[in-house]
Amino acid sequence: MSCEEGEMLPAAAAGPLDDDDLLSEILLRLPPLPSSLPRASAVCKRWRSLASDPAFSCRFRLHHRRNPPLLGCFHTGAEGISFEPTLEATDRVPPGRLSLQSDRGDLWFLGCRHGLVLIFGKTRLQFMVWDPVTGHQHYIAHPPGLGVNKYMINGAVLRSSAGDVHFQVVLVAIHDGRALARVYSSETRLWGNLITTPITSISKKNFLTYVSMEPAVLVGHALYWMLSGTTHILEFDLERESLAVTRMPVYLSGAMWLKLMPADDGKLGILYVSGFTAQLWKRNTDCQGVASWGMGTTIELDKLLSLDPRADVVIIEGIAEDTHLVLLKTATSLFTLKLEPLEFKKLFDTKICHRYYPFESVYAAGTYNCIPVC
Repeated sequence: MSCEEGEMLPAAAAGPLDDDDLLSEILLRLPPLPSSLPRASAVCKRWRSLASDPAFSCRFRLHHRRNPPLLGCFHTGAEGISFEPTLEATDRVPPGRLSLQSDRGDLWFLGCRHGLVLIFGKTRLQFMVWDPVTGHQHYIAHPPGLGVNKYMINGAVLRSSAGDVHFQVVLVAIHDGRALARVYSSETRLWGNLITTPITSISKKNFLTYVSMEPAVLVGHALYWMLSGTTHILEFDLERESLAVTRMPVYLSGAMWLKLMPADDGKLGILYVSGFTAQLWKRNTDCQGVASWGMGTTIELDKLLSLDPRADVVIIEGIAEDTHLVLLKTATSLFTLKLEPLEFKKLFDTKICHRYYPFESVYAAGTYNCIPVC
């Protein structure tokens, strides 16, 4: 029937964007950039109500936790931990928003992962897990059996799964010829049992062996640290909760020019810089479980960057695990290097004395105080 014959046309079916549940699923899949939700909020009042809702902001953050952008870098100083943004202007997070002020100047930056930062307070001898985006801070007393005021301790923080609000802290140290480790769970708020393994056979005569203060790298279900004073790497298996050591390629040395990193196929890799040449080494394991190292990609850095051989030194600052980026620093600038495909990008001018730590996370309006880290 037509309208002219007096019949009413049926109401038009609701479009997909008229369904709040469906709209939220669409917005959830926007790119995990700081500008995504504010731009969606500008479309109309209904979109603004949904995109600015704190609960939705938290869902957005959880949804993208395994593919976060590199928001910027942290560096430590007398006033605490400062943040330097690295995204384009429309996505830049204000530096003060993700900085941590301290009037004691005693904050020891151990590393960051899965949107969390692990810090050691040297004055109070306690650890803190900090979520810079939400602002939450979780304090942890140092564990028995690891004398934090006696010998060098390093550690790492991680979440067990993408949607998990709980986290683990793993601390490692070397003492009396043994590697030591303990694991803290935010779910139980307890430290696990002391885990040890002997390492006397790898120590060099007249050299002190200790866990390097470089941040750990997570590859698969294991954390890895370099062991200073040796040519070995300390491995902590998260599933078995066990320690082991593995040898590096013997001629690689120099902490500033060498970093552990995930290789592109999920194996442990080492990026080594000698002069202006970068080499990527990869650990392979045969069918009998015997590990060996093989050299893969070689990159001539001076062909990609404007470098002065008389003044420039290229230092590997850190590894951004989720975005697969390497931070490289020269005397004046900080860069990112992407290995596959090969890409370089200058982030900002810097000072050679500053140490920078890459921070990957999802920053969305309304996430401050939205979900505690434990």
